[in-house]
Amino acid sequence: MATVTTNASPKSFSFSFSNPLKSLIPTKSPSLYYPPRNTNHHRLGLSVNASVSSPPSIATANAPSPDYRVEILSESLPFIQKFRGKTIVVKYGGAAMTSPELKSSVVSDLVLLACVGLRPILVHGGGPDINRYLKQLNIPAEFRDGLRVTDATTMEIVSMVLVGKVNKNLVSLINAAGATAVGLSGHDGRLLTARPVPNSAQLGFVGEVARVDPSVLRPLVDTGYIPVIASVAADDSGQAYNINADTVAGELAAALGAEKLILLTDVAGILEDKEDPSSLVKEIDIKGVKKMIEDGKVAGGMIPKVKCCIRSLAQGVKTASIIDGRRQHSLLHEIMSDEGAGTMITG
Repeated sequence: MATVTTNASPKSFSFSFSNPLKSLIPTKSPSLYYPPRNTNHHRLGLSVNASVSSPPSIATANAPSPDYRVEILSESLPFIQKFRGKTIVVKYGGAAMTSPELKSSVVSDLVLLACVGLRPILVHGGGPDINRYLKQLNIPAEFRDGLRVTDATTMEIVSMVLVGKVNKNLVSLINAAGATAVGLSGHDGRLLTARPVPNSAQLGFVGEVARVDPSVLRPLVDTGYIPVIASVAADDSGQAYNINADTVAGELAAALGAEKLILLTDVAGILEDKEDPSSLVKEIDIKGVKKMIEDGKVAGGMIPKVKCCIRSLAQGVKTASIIDGRRQHSLLHEIMSDEGAGTMITG
């Protein structure tokens, strides 16, 4: 039997950038809570009660007591124990890349996760930045089936923007936040070997992942670095290709045997009814999500993201989540709480 769990659409949160753990503390209104993804904690396989406690009354919500803050920190312990030492691959893109506030949120979440013992790896695209530079050079941006048509000139700009600008900016932000990041692309250490997509005659230098060699990553994550990876790579002859960042994240997660794959998106997650934001599917298995694709409930740009998750799960990744990157500290909510921040797909 396929598993599908639906809940109402997540409500807004208010967070402090100086201390991401405050994201687990309620704001003034006690109604501003993500609905629980489950109540039995089967995500963790633990008997410890790790659910977020009931919101305080209106009278006390404005000034949480020190005991309440300690309780919130204490309730994160099972999640830290579950994921400590585990590799988490995060695909970063969409609104979270263009908003300074959301960018700060993602960076601080990554640093906090690294500090408590997780091994995060960040994979990024950079579509808005690429479009801006193409516009400055009077080069039209063209897309087919959601993929950027990439001729030789566009490929050169894609490489310069992703590897030279976006990647190094993210490395600098993570370093400034207190962790130590290393910027890479698929070229480095033959991390990724590309091949052209089947319809390359129409798309140009758009590629897919032919092989992954994570040898260059293992000593980095083993010694506490956060790898930041741009989604470009070369084929066996050295020709560079632009590769979808979701695909890169999924293939890396599989090659590394990651505990979780997380895709940050500009939507709440998978909806049971595409027209009803309150029909968010909080948790679903592979069989269930395939049925949703067959029924047309998963369509458009969500299909390649879901297929990416399915492929990574089939190769050994424990869980894959499509979460709402428009919400501050959505990474912490997905990993360090039972509510989650989008849709989690299980094997």
